[in-house]
Amino acid sequence: MIIRTPKSYDLKETSVTKEDIYFNRRKFLKSSLAAAASGFLGFCPSKNLQAEVQQLSYKTTKWGKTLKPSSFEAITSYNNFYEFGTDKSDPKKNSHLLKPKPWTIEVAGHVEKTGVFDFDELVEKKTLEERIYRMRCVEAWSMVIPWIGVPLNKIIKKLNPSSKAKFVGFTTLKDPTQMPMQNTNILDWPYVEGLRIDEAMNPLTLLAVGLYGKTMPNQNGAPIRLVVPWKYGFKGIKSIVKIEFLSHKPPSSWNIQAPQEYGFYSNVNPNRDHPRWSQKKERRITGQSGFAALFDDKIDTLLFNGYAEEVAHLYKDMDLIKFF
Repeated sequence: MIIRTPKSYDLKETSVTKEDIYFNRRKFLKSSLAAAASGFLGFCPSKNLQAEVQQLSYKTTKWGKTLKPSSFEAITSYNNFYEFGTDKSDPKKNSHLLKPKPWTIEVAGHVEKTGVFDFDELVEKKTLEERIYRMRCVEAWSMVIPWIGVPLNKIIKKLNPSSKAKFVGFTTLKDPTQMPMQNTNILDWPYVEGLRIDEAMNPLTLLAVGLYGKTMPNQNGAPIRLVVPWKYGFKGIKSIVKIEFLSHKPPSSWNIQAPQEYGFYSNVNPNRDHPRWSQKKERRITGQSGFAALFDDKIDTLLFNGYAEEVAHLYKDMDLIKFF
């Protein structure tokens, strides 16, 4: 059991989600979580399951800085998801081809429970939480996103990996009929990512299934994606179909593509610039005044994206310039 003392920078619930959502919270929670169940569990729930979902305890964890979330429009219209195109607007235009249900996830490697599971077999509904996270992209832009998801450590404990499991690898769906850019060679498909086991077990790490009280939009990684808020955005692998527990470091797509630019760890670090741009500053994407007003003024990038208090101990005595 993890007992956490609130920090001075923690958000109140009413500070992070749009007013109209919070004023109608009870009403939309029942409908949105029921929709989430049918969307990410991979089947149409029975009446009994629908009743169970509607009775969920909806928990809010208050990690985050005192900033307003980016607008839903901005979060869902400005995306990196190369399986659907390389422009930021391409995923929203093209991801309608993705069929997020039915959906299964393979579990493999050094773990007691292996096999192919419907997502509902891996997670209890009561573990759903809303978390508001600062998310930082390597191209020096950032958003604040209210995710809905399950702490990855709860799923890992349920699967019971062995002592040989030092890393966790993730794989995205490979299906060019649904993801047309997989017909190109811009990356080695499928997209793959990985974490050290202690990073995966950190309480901040999330398997997200929705945002802003809604089932995960296709362009944001439906039906399930990884969220690691102290790392650059490309670590947040989308549309996951495999989780593997490994004794060795798993491959990482962008590290394979350009190892001199994208490291395995990819921790947000203003002291290590990308070879083609500085990482010392970032522009927050808000969209609060309409999507045309896309960017706020530049602000300082924070080490570990502002989550140093929670994660710096993972990298004690590590050279963060060399191991980037």
